[in-house]
Amino acid sequence: MGESVAGATTVRRLRALGHTGPLTLVGAEPGGGPNRPPLSKHVLDGAQHDDTLGHALDGLDIELVRVAATGLDPAARTLCLADGRALAYDALVLATGAEPRRLAGPGQRGELVLRTLPDAQALRARLDTARSALVVGSGVLGMEVASACARRGVPVTVVDRQPPLERVLGGYLSGLLTARAEAAGIEVLVVDGDVALVGDPVSGLRLPDGTVLSADVVVTCAGDTPCTNWLAGTELAGPHGVHVDEQCRTAVPGIWAVGDVACLDTPCSGRTPFWSQAVAMAGVAAASVLGLPPSGPPTDDYFWTSVAGTSVKAVGPLPVHGPPDDVEGDPDTGNALLTWRHDGGPDTVVAHGRPITAGRLRARSRAGARSSVPAPA
Repeated sequence: MGESVAGATTVRRLRALGHTGPLTLVGAEPGGGPNRPPLSKHVLDGAQHDDTLGHALDGLDIELVRVAATGLDPAARTLCLADGRALAYDALVLATGAEPRRLAGPGQRGELVLRTLPDAQALRARLDTARSALVVGSGVLGMEVASACARRGVPVTVVDRQPPLERVLGGYLSGLLTARAEAAGIEVLVVDGDVALVGDPVSGLRLPDGTVLSADVVVTCAGDTPCTNWLAGTELAGPHGVHVDEQCRTAVPGIWAVGDVACLDTPCSGRTPFWSQAVAMAGVAAASVLGLPPSGPPTDDYFWTSVAGTSVKAVGPLPVHGPPDDVEGDPDTGNALLTWRHDGGPDTVVAHGRPITAGRLRARSRAGARSSVPAPA
């Protein structure tokens, strides 16, 4: 349920693990759910990327149903659709993702967000003629949108309560990326309190001190909320998503949840709305549905983004605190390999502007974990 990366990966893994029975993939987006990372990394740059976002589903012998789900009857094991149909299931995997958190008031028009291909196309069209932009939120999405503005020559200001990516990466890496962003012409504004969109349609932002900033384009990148409204009346929906165990099973027999909608009730608990986490959970859920042991955990500590032309790839626990223990290269020029060591666990290894594969980063991170284990007496 959900034509997201989590949903698409689940059906691929079910086939790869030997399931030969019927498979139905239900998605709400008429043209199919896109692979979302390129929306902010590439699609904002030009229309040539619009047709490269689909999930590879050819040859899987699945039924695609592109109709929104409106409800669920766990007792009868049926999924209710907006067109009036009720689909029966033996096993159901929820992969409905999340939706952007919005700041607009009731009836306030013109708020821009970025989640779907039409969202990206609308924002791209606005940037074609924009002379200024405001981005609310300095997380992954906010900084990637701001970077796209800078690449297109649109002066942009990013507003948040914390410095860019500090929540995810920690203060040291945030400082490096902030410097790279400011050198590229991205203004970063850290405020103390809530902001509000102004205008109808939206034309600016009111800061906590009452100052109003105006811009041709205002984009809200203030996080997301799991898509669970359609599950009202079941015991599945919670404020933090659909809770699952280490096999991505929900509290309801026959139902699993993966990706942005899922909240892990494990020692590494919580909802982690990253692409790599969705893929890891999908693999675990597919194995669990078939009664097979998973090939790995339902978590993945790989992280990737690009800010102002500088890529950041990380493997290992995040955020990291303080300066790195080992430095190869020059962090200030955006060409470095950084390592943080952790007692009793894997290192955090970060390629800051260096073209290093995720596999090599994983190997270095695991090597740190091995070296931290005491030698036998």
